[in-house]
Amino acid sequence: MATLGKREKQILAGLFLAKFDRDGLAYLGFTSFVEAFNTLACGLGASPASIKNYRDELDPFFPNARRGWANRPIRPHCQRILQEYGQLDLVELGGLLRASLAGDSLEMIGDELEGDGWSAGFAQRLQTGLAAETYFVAQAKVLPAFCGYDLADTTRLGCGFDFRLTRDDAPFLAVEVKGVREASGSILLTDKEHRAADRLRDRYVLFVVCGFAETPFHVLFWNPIHSDLVLEPQIVTRQERTWQATVGGVA
Repeated sequence: MATLGKREKQILAGLFLAKFDRDGLAYLGFTSFVEAFNTLACGLGASPASIKNYRDELDPFFPNARRGWANRPIRPHCQRILQEYGQLDLVELGGLLRASLAGDSLEMIGDELEGDGWSAGFAQRLQTGLAAETYFVAQAKVLPAFCGYDLADTTRLGCGFDFRLTRDDAPFLAVEVKGVREASGSILLTDKEHRAADRLRDRYVLFVVCGFAETPFHVLFWNPIHSDLVLEPQIVTRQERTWQATVGGVA
């Protein structure tokens, strides 16, 4: 499979929604097309209108209830994606869309290995992970609070926050990004995130992206442990087996 560029990934999302319609929404875990447009767009660094337009352009090629762009010729770049991937079934095209969104995301790869598939909670994982983080990266370029800062992705470093923002004339800022499907909802902080927020205080920012189901927006909590945000401890227990083996030859 050829590497897909940014535009090709957006067209692929439109193709999936056009071909599989509401079955495609259910397969990915979305409750509406608006939610799908918002979430997929955030994950792909696009606008919701772009994903919708690609779906509408490809609608006439599939037996759904929409007319789409029936009176307009398909554009060459959409024609290429249709020809190359239009024959794939729900699981095949869904897996390709997942790969185009997740890349080498360890979280989503781990979910796939759980055995009952990745699709059931895909929308939620996308909203709380890649989509929210991509939304933040776009907003960080224009929000006055982050003006002049250089941004480094620390999501895989296990340091208790997702992004480190640095500027020559100021201490670094730590930003933890969370996503919520509705306009309000619950978020969770890990012990490590809570400790980092408690230690860094005014340099720790909780950036919450809300409203994927309608219109995404964000809320910032500076120094969240010592703010008006009420964080209540949750008791979580986990029992896991470990597997031991002896390796190497006998001297």
